[in-house]
Amino acid sequence: MRRLLLLTSLTFAGFSSFSQSPLSTKIDQKSKSIEPKIIEWRRDFHQNPELGNREFKTAEKIAAHLKSLGIEVQTGVGHTGVVGLLKGGKPGPVVALRADMDGLPVTERVDVPFKSTVTTDYNGQKVGVMHACGHDTHISILMGVAEVLSSMKGDLKGTVKFIFQPAEEGAPEGEEGGAKLMIKEGVLENPKVDAIFGLHINSQTEVGKIGYKPGATMAAVDFFSIDVKGKQTHGAYPWSGVDPIVTSAQIVMGLQTIVSRNLDLTKAPAVVTIGAINGGIRQNIIPEQVKMIGTIRTFDEDMHVKVHKRITEIATNIAESAGAKADVNIGILYPVTYNDIPLTEEMVGTLKDVAGKDNVKLVPAASGAEDFSFFQQKVPGFFFFLGGMPVGKDPLTASAHHTPDFFIDDSGMLLGVRSLSRLTVDYMEKKTKK
Repeated sequence: MRRLLLLTSLTFAGFSSFSQSPLSTKIDQKSKSIEPKIIEWRRDFHQNPELGNREFKTAEKIAAHLKSLGIEVQTGVGHTGVVGLLKGGKPGPVVALRADMDGLPVTERVDVPFKSTVTTDYNGQKVGVMHACGHDTHISILMGVAEVLSSMKGDLKGTVKFIFQPAEEGAPEGEEGGAKLMIKEGVLENPKVDAIFGLHINSQTEVGKIGYKPGATMAAVDFFSIDVKGKQTHGAYPWSGVDPIVTSAQIVMGLQTIVSRNLDLTKAPAVVTIGAINGGIRQNIIPEQVKMIGTIRTFDEDMHVKVHKRITEIATNIAESAGAKADVNIGILYPVTYNDIPLTEEMVGTLKDVAGKDNVKLVPAASGAEDFSFFQQKVPGFFFFLGGMPVGKDPLTASAHHTPDFFIDDSGMLLGVRSLSRLTVDYMEKKTKK
């Protein structure tokens, strides 16, 4: 109840303390005038997706647009990242805005004129490449914001840093990438960023709607692998060997008890999922080894530590009881996407003014993950969700992210441009008045 009251107070405090920016009308008019251009960019990026750390053509198009606006441009940040710096006509804070650029190894099934037919070799398999998470819209929205804000450069009370980030979905094996690498290379410095804003389009939220959550918004994500080593033998004589397939099946079932029996789910949710199992080559041969890989999602640090401990304990002990051996490797990937509570309280009123009070809703924490979280570890950040589902469609029938049928309605991007532009100028107004 205390948490509910806190969220409620944040909602109304943010709205009631808000005062509209004098630039709001200019932002709305300029955003609307360039909407056709934003849609055109989005469709081009959608038709020509590139995987993480390989966004070469995408970066070229972004850099050319920013330069055409008179924005200072730095390329090659974090491999293919592009950073634009817009210095306003008046002194004030430095606001960063971020968009991710990478596509996914997904073969598109959506029948649209700008459908992706790009293919590539990924993990030894020939697959399609698709913007199956909406990053094409994120790029286009931020390019639109850059055009809007550069048109009123003289009125800006501060500096805007546009961060176009590669490899949000993860860098190729053996490479660094994403937000973490951009931070390592100094993207939040020179000039030092005071606050950062970002958004994610959502295929199951109606166009015109915005969702947000103060505090823990998206999960921390980790990767794990378990190699189960047995003793190979003829499938007709299983007693002559040690079966890693049966052992792996027992480990998979044992891992399910971590969430259901070891964690206090009244405190925070958690997920432990096995995504792939590989082992064996023939129906009558018990193999020597099985490998499984999976993902962990947590919102609480104590639970995060406990999940890691229990995965190792369960896998190694079940394997030992079967006469096998399990080698467990856990890799820490992204931290919790955490919306700074004071910043959220201060800025949510802007979103309500832009979208309409009834169109901005508190949403539950999402078990997906975002490497925007690395930026939020360094500076206060606010990350929200933008509707991209056609109006009137049932969210239960709308295709999810990372699927071949993922679809975004172009008309949802205008609200994204207006929202990020207004968050920027409103934040500047608030900070220069203090």
